[in-house]
Amino acid sequence: MGETAGLRALPRPVAVAVGGGGVLGAAHAGVGYALEQRGFVPDLIVGTSVGALTGAIAAAHPDSAAPWLEDVWTRLRRRDVFPIGYPSSRAGICADRGLRRLIGRAGLPPVIEELPIPFTAVAMDLVTGDEVLLDRGDLESALVASAAIPGVFPPVTRGGRTLVDGGVIAYVPVRAALRAGAASVVVLSIGPESGPSPSAGPAPRATAVAARAGVLLFRHQIERDLREVARHVPTVVLPTGIEQWPPPWDFGHARRLIRTASATAGRFLDELRVDGPGLYRGAARELTRAGR
Repeated sequence: MGETAGLRALPRPVAVAVGGGGVLGAAHAGVGYALEQRGFVPDLIVGTSVGALTGAIAAAHPDSAAPWLEDVWTRLRRRDVFPIGYPSSRAGICADRGLRRLIGRAGLPPVIEELPIPFTAVAMDLVTGDEVLLDRGDLESALVASAAIPGVFPPVTRGGRTLVDGGVIAYVPVRAALRAGAASVVVLSIGPESGPSPSAGPAPRATAVAARAGVLLFRHQIERDLREVARHVPTVVLPTGIEQWPPPWDFGHARRLIRTASATAGRFLDELRVDGPGLYRGAARELTRAGR
């Protein structure tokens, strides 16, 4: 299957921006299959949190990242990533050695500059709150920093800065892609934070209220960033078709997420038409453009 008309119309360089989402990152593999089956190879990749690992694997294996990702996600179990009970410091409830082992099995080079496709991981400076773009140097520490969920994993010291999960400041790193020189952006955004707002309020329980507030916080950040970037360049958000997301600690749904995301993103790409800056997303028949 060749590259679709919509993908061919994207101005170069094209960046892929891969968002956060923890265990829900299995859907990235499904979207990756849809892109690879249509012959798409980006010019640069920017990733946040689990999206940084996805992005690094895609940058290392430009034509075959999806099978690598599927193998990673279908084998993964909670204890592999979140070994609760074995903290490495008082700064996190989990050690990050499982995350480092996962990175070590991903077939990645030791430094970012050796990746075949230019790659940037996004983290946040815990002192200043600044967005930090990690596009050169040691790859493992960049990925661990980008995925260092505050309070769960310890922060990473890199280049004299204390870094944590980039999702805090850039859950979907489209602004970083624009700063890196992208003339168009393809967005892999997953999880309930990226979908439409629920019509009903949360259950009257503390955990439900906190979870709803967190989803809304990230959703506002994502919408703000997407619309800001779409004013300048075509910004294509690939749908996953997943309506029921598993809890963030449940790793048993990878095959379902991959299969559903692959089919849905594929249908969207086959009907995609791009004609200038704007926001392109949703089911193909609802494809919209935002704010020239």
